[in-house]
Amino acid sequence: MTENTARLDHVVLWVRDPIAAAGFYTKAVGLEPVRLADFSVGEAPFPSVRVNEETILDLMPFAMAERMTMLPGAAEASGHPVNHVCLSLPADDFAALRSRLEEQSVPMTDLSHDSFGARGLARRSFYFRDPDGNVFEARHYD
Repeated sequence: MTENTARLDHVVLWVRDPIAAAGFYTKAVGLEPVRLADFSVGEAPFPSVRVNEETILDLMPFAMAERMTMLPGAAEASGHPVNHVCLSLPADDFAALRSRLEEQSVPMTDLSHDSFGARGLARRSFYFRDPDGNVFEARHYD
């Protein structure tokens, strides 16, 4: 990728308990926490988890929805979940994620095959939900 290529920087997820959500994404999904200690002591407004070197998921407390005033109508739209977020992983990481979710008793869909995405047809994919109701798809192309 070149420096002027558009990239996904972050996705903001609405959560009831950011610390518990960070625990889920760390233990069950295998992501690295970011600013969790700072949030825990009141020095950051929310924690995040790192998807890769360029992308994070911000774990925004529902209580902050009323402060979303950057655009007219933003506060009214805040807190509504998106349909789903898709994580694309190498095949080994895909299998490890599914195993961790099983160990954590996280409900998952059956495997799907050849679903279309940003890189063409994914060999396998499945969906799961985080404790706050956000839906994720996991897939691999290799």
